[in-house]
Amino acid sequence: MPEPIEARSAGPRAEPTAEHLATQLTAAVSRLLRRLRTTSSESLLTPTQRSVLARLDDEGPATTAALARAEYVRPQSMRLTLGALESQGLVERAPDPTDGRKSVISITATGRTTLAAVRAAKHNWLAEAIAAELDGAERRTVAEAAELIDRLVGK
Repeated sequence: MPEPIEARSAGPRAEPTAEHLATQLTAAVSRLLRRLRTTSSESLLTPTQRSVLARLDDEGPATTAALARAEYVRPQSMRLTLGALESQGLVERAPDPTDGRKSVISITATGRTTLAAVRAAKHNWLAEAIAAELDGAERRTVAEAAELIDRLVGK
């Protein structure tokens, strides 16, 4: 559990080690991701289904095998995920133009709308939490931290 703000601000601050920061950041990001996942639970999409929809939206059509590799799951598992998405009208299959034995999966307009709603729910929860919990100085600190985290993951 992170130490209270009062304890952190009392007395001179020792420079935290990289290992300590890595531990704290990993824990905080994990809690944030879990919280963000729960904000859109009404969407009836599993985390894997949301991830596949996002990948198709961002990267375009793909085969079942390519999606399975990208999501680190077995092709059989990906077929089940895609079947569920297809039954909801969120993705569609078309013959692969280069190999008629394969199909290419694409996100549908309904899939894009559903994905946008999931993303909006997450964004809205986070914006409301920031507005309710952080003052101006804390928001500036979080903005600086976000830039630094972005720099870390950009490498």
